[in-house]
Amino acid sequence: MTFKVLMATHNRGKVAELKSLLPGLPIQVFTLADFPALSVMEETGITFLENAVQKAKIAAEFSGYPSLADDSGLVVDVLGGQPGVHSARFAGEPGNDQANNLKLLRLLKGIPFSQRTARFISVIAFVTPQGQVYTAEGRCEGIILDKLQGTGGFGYDPLFYLSELGKTMAELTLAEKNKISHRGKAWREIVPFLQTIFQE
Repeated sequence: MTFKVLMATHNRGKVAELKSLLPGLPIQVFTLADFPALSVMEETGITFLENAVQKAKIAAEFSGYPSLADDSGLVVDVLGGQPGVHSARFAGEPGNDQANNLKLLRLLKGIPFSQRTARFISVIAFVTPQGQVYTAEGRCEGIILDKLQGTGGFGYDPLFYLSELGKTMAELTLAEKNKISHRGKAWREIVPFLQTIFQE
């Protein structure tokens, strides 16, 4: 029997990631590309948890399939938690990493490194068509630099410095990043639950 699940994303890379984390299980993964009416899902929550659950619930109710959704972003302490759930559109332009980074640098200008603590947070929600909800959260602690460093990754990675590694997130290989990243931690927490559900 093939288990069908919908990931509330357009990112096929996330589908490949899910399948690699659940080897040997007969699952068929759909995305929002398979449900055009769901192509734009508004995020009205004020926390990552609310947004992830909201997206997964809408996807499950619409499709009739158990659904997965994630929401993640950067939280900077001295900025009162900004950019938070608005991380992708911090500078007003969704997907504009350069503009977002420049705004963050501008807001932190003159702030000493001891006060530039921050964390990436990722929340993954799994919701069944019957309304059952399961969530997992991953966090990664760091410090925001005063200049971009590294060319890998995306988003705020070139500014996010990991003291224990002496590198920014943008200077890590993909394998290194997956081991310590907020998203990697969230997936590792939820995978055992998914394995149990799918095998049942």
